[in-house]
Amino acid sequence: MPAADASYADRANLTSARKAAELWKTDLAANPRNFAAAWKLARADYWIGGHVPPGDRRAIYEDGIAAGRSAVAVEPNRPEGHFWIAANMGAMAESFGLRQGIKYRGAIKTELETVLRLDPAFQQGSADRALGRWYFKVPRLFGGSRKEAEAHLRASLTYSPHSTASHFFLAELLIDDGRNAEAAVELRAVVDAPVDPEWAPEDREFQAKARVLLGRGR
Repeated sequence: MPAADASYADRANLTSARKAAELWKTDLAANPRNFAAAWKLARADYWIGGHVPPGDRRAIYEDGIAAGRSAVAVEPNRPEGHFWIAANMGAMAESFGLRQGIKYRGAIKTELETVLRLDPAFQQGSADRALGRWYFKVPRLFGGSRKEAEAHLRASLTYSPHSTASHFFLAELLIDDGRNAEAAVELRAVVDAPVDPEWAPEDREFQAKARVLLGRGR
């Protein structure tokens, strides 16, 4: 396994995630058409941005957006760049409030719909999962829809029935709708899901958050 990939596999240790990002950034600087380095840097920035203090996030997410755009410039018909552009924009929007959300909402939706067109099964239905989140988080005035949010989240589960992210996001939607019994079923599905070796750090974080919400519901 290349050094950057090995470091990223250990991303639960933030120092390792940063090391991976620096290696991919170096590769991309040496060859701006290095597609793998570009999209993997965007993915790493998304993870790092979610694990640093709020004041440090903007520059990291902006770097991730730029890296994703570099990937798209090289391979416009591959889903990776489009998805990680949207992920970093979405994280920026959630971190910095309504103004950022409004700024990026159209671009996020466009990128995710592009992923759906190119490869709906990409990364275990990640485009549907993220679109579900988009429709849930965006105010109705700007295109949000609870019905669409639930439909996309349930669609994502057809690709990965044990997805901790999809079950957790669906639980949040159901809680917000007052459907607490249904939400508890989704939260238990998160806790009981087998940990995916490829996504172990993410799975463990969602499981920890699900346990907290289940505890509050007792």
